[in-house]
Amino acid sequence: MATTAAETNVLEARPRTPGTKNDARRVRRQGKVPAVVYGAGQAAVPVEVDPRQVSRILNSETGHNTVFDLAVDGDRTKAMIVDWQYEPIKGSLLHIDVKRIAMDQKLRVNVPVELVGEPEGVKTQGGLLEQIVREVEIECLPADIPNAIELSVAGLVFGVVLRVSDLPKSDKIRFLTDADQPVAHIISIKEEVVATPDAVAGEAAAAPAEPEVMKKGKQETEEEAAAAEKPEKKEKK
Repeated sequence: MATTAAETNVLEARPRTPGTKNDARRVRRQGKVPAVVYGAGQAAVPVEVDPRQVSRILNSETGHNTVFDLAVDGDRTKAMIVDWQYEPIKGSLLHIDVKRIAMDQKLRVNVPVELVGEPEGVKTQGGLLEQIVREVEIECLPADIPNAIELSVAGLVFGVVLRVSDLPKSDKIRFLTDADQPVAHIISIKEEVVATPDAVAGEAAAAPAEPEVMKKGKQETEEEAAAAEKPEKKEKK
């Protein structure tokens, strides 16, 4: 379940001493996650954060595009999570990168594309809707980052391809993904025909019989071969 903005507006971090992998493991054993804060023309700072706060941000409605207050030693700055790593087996957080941002400077971010409506090609043509692109890159101010970009597919039929250029335009965002990049189209459903026992029997009955002449030829050949194998009888003197 997605959390609300009120639950994801602050990430508290504590400075840590950078070290080896063993130091990072020690941080995780203490229930924290090692992280690095950088950006805004300032030096990178190694910190440790609460994984529960990070998970709430990543699982919120805005996900990794969430803009929050980063609190380090009493100082607060706007920030975003730009990279994160999970442990492949247990699924626990291993490390995150946090970037300081300025609310008056544009950012480049990836946002999801959501298809809305039931395509005509699915309703009346028996097709299947295929979404080719699920995210697009945009540029905008931090406050203007959308949760998702909705694209209506109600009129989509066979032979029509919706592209990035068909996404709704806005003065607040600029699309960086190629405008000709396909986003969605209708494809046909391939049905595999499975032969039933009746169909197999019908095919066998419909198969042409072997010509009688050939059967006779076989019999004669077999008889000749059998005769050839019999020993010749000696004539009586």
